[in-house]
Amino acid sequence: MDNLVKKMTSRASEQEAQIAELKQQIRELQNGGTEEWEKVPPELEKLQTENQKLKYRILHLKRSIDEEESQSGGDTLGNNVCDRLTEIFRTALRVAYPSLTNAPVSVQPSQQERFGDYQCNNAMIIAQQLKAQGSPVSPRVVAQQILANIPPNDVIEKVDIAGPGFINIHLKKSYIAPLITGILTQGVLPPPLKKKKRVVIDMSSPNIAKEMHIGHLRSTIIGESISRLMEFVGHDVLKVNHLGDWGTQFGMLITHLADQFPNYLNESPPIQDLQKFYKESKVRFDGDEEFKKRAYQMVVRLQGGEPAIIKAWELICDISKREFNKIYERLDVKNLIPRGESFYQERMNVVVKKLEAGGYLELDEGRKIMFTPDSTVPLTIVKSDGGYTYDTSDMATLYQRVHEEKGEWLIYVVDMGQGTHFDAIFSGCRKVGWYDPKNVRIEHVGFGVVLGEDKKKFKTRSGDVVKLVELLDEGLRRSLETLKEKGRDEVLTAEELKAAQESVAYGCIKYADLCHRRTNDYIFSFDKMLDDKGNTAVYLLYAYTRIRSIARNAKVLSKTLQEAAKTMSIPVDHPKEWKLAKCLARFPEVISRTLDDLFIHSICDYLYEVSNTFTEFYEVCYCITKNKQTGEIESVDTGRLLLCEATAAIMAKGFDILGLHPVEKM
Repeated sequence: MDNLVKKMTSRASEQEAQIAELKQQIRELQNGGTEEWEKVPPELEKLQTENQKLKYRILHLKRSIDEEESQSGGDTLGNNVCDRLTEIFRTALRVAYPSLTNAPVSVQPSQQERFGDYQCNNAMIIAQQLKAQGSPVSPRVVAQQILANIPPNDVIEKVDIAGPGFINIHLKKSYIAPLITGILTQGVLPPPLKKKKRVVIDMSSPNIAKEMHIGHLRSTIIGESISRLMEFVGHDVLKVNHLGDWGTQFGMLITHLADQFPNYLNESPPIQDLQKFYKESKVRFDGDEEFKKRAYQMVVRLQGGEPAIIKAWELICDISKREFNKIYERLDVKNLIPRGESFYQERMNVVVKKLEAGGYLELDEGRKIMFTPDSTVPLTIVKSDGGYTYDTSDMATLYQRVHEEKGEWLIYVVDMGQGTHFDAIFSGCRKVGWYDPKNVRIEHVGFGVVLGEDKKKFKTRSGDVVKLVELLDEGLRRSLETLKEKGRDEVLTAEELKAAQESVAYGCIKYADLCHRRTNDYIFSFDKMLDDKGNTAVYLLYAYTRIRSIARNAKVLSKTLQEAAKTMSIPVDHPKEWKLAKCLARFPEVISRTLDDLFIHSICDYLYEVSNTFTEFYEVCYCITKNKQTGEIESVDTGRLLLCEATAAIMAKGFDILGLHPVEKM
């Protein structure tokens, strides 16, 4: 099975390279103003679809390998329905065909209700493997043999075979109902964690002395959501903000600071607008040779560690960090540790010495370069002038995170354009033995760019990069307008209205990013984000608020429902009750899948499905019966209120992972 995974992974890498090339062609055509690019997307879409299916198969094969190696039993599978079914079918397959040691077992939720609740569609692959062994048999016979050897269990109600060998699985209500009760009595729990890991997430990464802009939005939002996911399942998470806080531009900035505020060591300089300050210094640098000469000299003094110059550098960095933190506070990003390029300066010296001592560096026209197995372009470790590069810095960064931070899972949330660079860095570090992929998982979580409604890079009308603070302010303005248009200002208190405004504004910006497949570009549109129909934050937040209002309208306290859950069974007899219960029970497997591939949109899709499934339930399964004439409550179905509470709990946990903040009233 390992060889199959390697072949499929190689094919997936080839497809990704083709996808990247096509995207670059599209961007070039877009920037050129031609309409020919419209002919390209169908080819790109087909390739992306194939690539997604291939990666999905790879993930399941890898999971099968991991589970085989760990020999995990059913008692460690906890609340993950899909894993329980997978283990049952793996047991059946071992008994039916003991000679097959590398047969994959994949169980997936059915796309249509008429095909049962889950499906196992491996009979065709197994038939091919048996044929290769000289024992040809039809896929349908394989499926029959598997079914004949399913062990006794408390999960499956019945199974049937469709077509050439598709196995349809129907779940027992007596298995699902207690899982929903557990949500109410124990809280929303993650799938069982096989091993707690030290996870280091590289995210956001703005540059000192420059304002955060739209280009930092995706790394910040995606990185924060991944970190919340990791913390939810129980990993030890370190979030690192790899700031651009070193380099020749600081010579320019410090020289300008010293000229404008010569007493900066004794009095804090009143720099209110650092972006303006940067532009002023850049104008001087570009137009004044004497200033440029002094700026270069200042770089040498900074790198030499001169105390007064270090103080100026720290002043500039502190002003920037304060402005960054205002953005992070609004986006509810906490515990983000600033680790700028300056942090790795001494470590780069160590890294270069290690590479030289190991004989990994070659001289090339004065440069010291290093070839890696996965890249035709060598890494430049030392420039001809003796300076270091991003290659050096990122080698040192990875080494520090593995050896000092003891990181077991490194995640770089950086745009797709850096994919080739990171491939070379990871390959180089493997080559010199700085980490073993068997023990340390390292991956580049790439993402596409944010486009305007003209399908070009999102910019202001004047062509400038969109500042993140202005984007958030615009979100607040528009969300308030939307709430007032719906008359919410007339029924909510000022405090409730402000909470709803912020919930919608920041929620819609985050969700619009996260609900798209991160490797794709997406179009930024406030109008679409603020739509209360479809897969949007507004729709889901309204749905949650509506669910929370049901028990409130029934005058039933949450504490009362929690007590009731301890003794009352969850109703699953009505088809819509059953459908909702099954949907809620899938939460742990959605989390498991997202942990595998780090595509957060799966959680968004799931929450949208939960919301729609709840709507179907609520329209026909009455929780409260009122007198038609007086409007007074005549009866309350407590069991169905329990389903409402469980739905709200699942949605709230999903929102928390996404960084959304629902409100009780909207």
